[in-house]
Amino acid sequence: MTQPYRPPSSGQGAEQGTVGEEVPPQQPTAPPEQYAAPPQNWQQAGDPAAYPAPATGVGPGYYPAAAGQPAAPAPVDPNAAISIRGLWKSFGPKVAVGGIDLDVPKGSFYGFVGPNGAGKTTTLSMATGLLRPDAGSVAVGGRDFWSDPEAGKRQLGVLPDGVRLFDRLTGAQLLTYAGLLRGMDRETVAERTEDLLQAMGLTEDARTFVVDYSAGMTKKIALGCALIHAPNVLVLDEPFEAVDPISAANIRDLLTDFVRSGGTVIVSSHVMDLVQRMCDHVAIIAEGQIRAAGTVEEVRAGDTLEDRFVELVGGRQHTEGLSWLRTSSASD
Repeated sequence: MTQPYRPPSSGQGAEQGTVGEEVPPQQPTAPPEQYAAPPQNWQQAGDPAAYPAPATGVGPGYYPAAAGQPAAPAPVDPNAAISIRGLWKSFGPKVAVGGIDLDVPKGSFYGFVGPNGAGKTTTLSMATGLLRPDAGSVAVGGRDFWSDPEAGKRQLGVLPDGVRLFDRLTGAQLLTYAGLLRGMDRETVAERTEDLLQAMGLTEDARTFVVDYSAGMTKKIALGCALIHAPNVLVLDEPFEAVDPISAANIRDLLTDFVRSGGTVIVSSHVMDLVQRMCDHVAIIAEGQIRAAGTVEEVRAGDTLEDRFVELVGGRQHTEGLSWLRTSSASD
């Protein structure tokens, strides 16, 4: 039986692969603290092997900091809900997240946006304990997350991308299981289960197996599992995907009330208009790097968030389209 992928705990060779795939140890591709970030276009900067590699090694494509001196990271913000410093993650030669820094203020509704493959899900996974970073640090509520992941996870409610649920349970059973797994007493779990089913519009489907739920219903019951223990911070990856407009409006109201009560919400989304209307802070990530972060007003700088996003990320193609798709009255 193959073992899941595990990153190295020190400077030894890093296994590169995916869950269930065994690969031989190779040189690690994430830089330790004494190395600066690679140039933004390092993959196009000639042969990556041409970069100098010191005795400890960081893998091809990286270069040492000036005179081999440590690149001192900024300290984490103890007042932030989540504070990220120098976070790196590579999958083989692919750098998914390249040394990012990010502070999410307490009590904020924080949007995290970027194109497909930008590193959003990888970053959120490392910030919530679903994926161990190659380098860097994450602090939740001012405490280092990876030195005590269980304590950090108690403060978090997480809706991950591509969530897999125990779908042979009913909706009510799944919420009950999530609450009991958090160590809550049965009476409290029963009360919150009823409240969440009503808030998510799933009361009539409480006794339906989750495997028979639609994609939108599955997303809503997964969100309920993230909420049941009343976390301080909610991290939601595409929470409105496949959710109908009425349910989406109800969820937005619920999340807004959560923020007003002092909670923090981090939401990943591709819908710029939704983020602009719903969030008070936003970060734009592309190619594993933070391109802009701050309040929505600061980031959009007088433009719409969508226009600012396109400006910062690039990649929009101005073409005349596909000629063979055009119709003409002359052909009728």
